[in-house]
Amino acid sequence: MIKEHPNVILVKQLDPSNITESTNLFAEDFVWHFFNPKLPDVQGDYNGLKGLQEFFERLKVLTGGTFQVEPISITAIGDELVVTHVKDRMTFENQAIKLDAVVVWRIVNGYIAEAWDIPSIYKQELQKTD
Repeated sequence: MIKEHPNVILVKQLDPSNITESTNLFAEDFVWHFFNPKLPDVQGDYNGLKGLQEFFERLKVLTGGTFQVEPISITAIGDELVVTHVKDRMTFENQAIKLDAVVVWRIVNGYIAEAWDIPSIYKQELQKTD
């Protein structure tokens, strides 16, 4: 029987809809990096859990509370990185959007120290909601 990597187990405990219940998973100096030139008001670095909560609050406002994350796969890369593939769903500017994203998590001493959120911004499914 193959055991799941401890860093995969750690990342699977995270609930993006309830960050406050996941404080024990993060390093004090955690940084969330978000790359999306199509959302310049959201793109950037967010420091600490407060910053991560701010990021998700901004998405909530921009999408009218419709932002959802569906996990597709999760893979440990060595002893420091975990890569997750997710499907993001939301309504933005009266369009239902579904897109792929990758989040690369860096784990240091048993805590999530850093993450890079990279959405596919050029290939996405759009649908008018009017």
